[in-house]
Amino acid sequence: MMVNEREKNLRMLSAAQFATWELHLYLDTHPDDCEAKERHGKYAARAKTLQKAYEEKYGPLTPRTGSGEEWLKNPWPWDLEECVK
Repeated sequence: MMVNEREKNLRMLSAAQFATWELHLYLDTHPDDCEAKERHGKYAARAKTLQKAYEEKYGPLTPRTGSGEEWLKNPWPWDLEECVK
């Protein structure tokens, strides 16, 4: 399966968000783990950077980013041809 640039960027963002969340959960039970805190900060910053770059190129990912008008203009999953098959 060939992945286009948009999908690749979205997957990288999802991976960074996942790592951030998992480290957040880990830190709930291990609050003194300095290495985990550092990694959490790095992944959070990476996710923020990737999200900003994605939204600049493709539009907002959520209705809370950008204007609501932009959010409504994006194609919905059921509008894409590959989802209709």
